[in-house]
Amino acid sequence: MTALRLLIFAIAAAGALFPTPAPWIERWYSRWFYLALQHHATSVSNLVPFALLDAAIASLLAALIVTLVRRWRRDGPRRAVWRTSLTLATIAAAIYVGFLLTWGLNYRRVPIELKLDFDRARITPTAARQLGDLAIDRANALRAQREQPRSSPALGPAFDAAIDRLGSGRTVPGVPKKSLLGYYFRISAIDGMTVPILLEVIVNPDVLPFERDFVVAHEWAHLAGYASEAEANFVAWMTCAGGDADAQYSGWLAVYEQVWSVLPRADRAALSSRLHDGVRADLVAMAARYEKATPVVRDAARDVYDSYLRANRVREGIASYTGVVRLLLGAGVADGRLPVAIAR
Repeated sequence: MTALRLLIFAIAAAGALFPTPAPWIERWYSRWFYLALQHHATSVSNLVPFALLDAAIASLLAALIVTLVRRWRRDGPRRAVWRTSLTLATIAAAIYVGFLLTWGLNYRRVPIELKLDFDRARITPTAARQLGDLAIDRANALRAQREQPRSSPALGPAFDAAIDRLGSGRTVPGVPKKSLLGYYFRISAIDGMTVPILLEVIVNPDVLPFERDFVVAHEWAHLAGYASEAEANFVAWMTCAGGDADAQYSGWLAVYEQVWSVLPRADRAALSSRLHDGVRADLVAMAARYEKATPVVRDAARDVYDSYLRANRVREGIASYTGVVRLLLGAGVADGRLPVAIAR
C-alpha cells in the first residue's frame, strides 16, 4: 500500500510540474482523448436525474467516517487520525490525477486567439467603447423581442454551430442540473459549475431566466474543453449570438457587464445612461441576486477559485473572466465581424 501511495503522489507531482507542450495537448488530448471521453461521460451523466457530484461527495464522506471510526476503535485516536489523514491525502492526489486526465489538461491547450483571425491592433479604448455601444444597442432592441421565459434554453443547435465555427470537435451538451450544493452556490454567488471527472453541468437555481442561457452556454463551453474562463465566455457569447431572441439578449447583457467593468468611470456613466428601462431593471435584479450572497463566503470562494486558476497556470486568476473583452475586440466583434477560425 505504501508503494502504491508513493506512486500516486509521484504521478500527481509530475502532472502538476511537468512541462506539457500546448500543441501536443491540443492535438492528442483536447481534440482526441478528451472529446472521446466527454462524449461518453456526459451522455451517461445526462441519463441520471440527480447530480452525480452529490452522490460522489456523500459516498466519499461516508467512507471516510466509517474508516475513521473503525481505526479509532482498533488503533486508538492518534493513530486513527494519522492513518486517515494519509488516506485522505492519497485520495486527494488520486482525484487530482483524475482531474487532469478527464478535463484539467485543457488548461494547457493552445490559446483560442491563436486559432482565430485575431489582431491585437483591434484592442483599443475606442474599440472597447464601440463594443459597449454595440452591446447596449443589441440589448435594448432585444429586450422588447424576448419571448416568455423558458424552462430550459433551446441552445443545442446554436452551440453546435459555434463549436463548428471554431473548428472544434462535436461536444455533447450537459443537462443543467440542480445540486444539494445549491445553498452554497447562493451564498457564494456561484452561477454554475462543470464537474471534472463526472463531466456534468450544475446551475445555481437562483440564476434569473435572462441570465440562464449565457450561464448554461458557458458551462457547455467548458465541456467542449475550453477551460479558460475568458474562452468559455467567448464561446458562450458565440452560442447566444446564434440563438433566439432570449439567448441573444442573455449574451449581449453579459457582454455589456464585462465591457462596463473594464471601462473608465466616465465611459461607464455614458454607457449606463443609454440603457432602456427594461434592461436597467434586469441589471438591477442581477445585482440584487448577487447581493443576497454572504460577503464572507462569497469573498472566500473568490479567493479559493482565484488560487485554483493560478495553480492551473491561469496567470490572471479570477480576473480572466473579463478577458473575454480582449477576445471579442481582437476578433473584430466591435466592428461587426463574426469570429473566424484559421484553417489548420
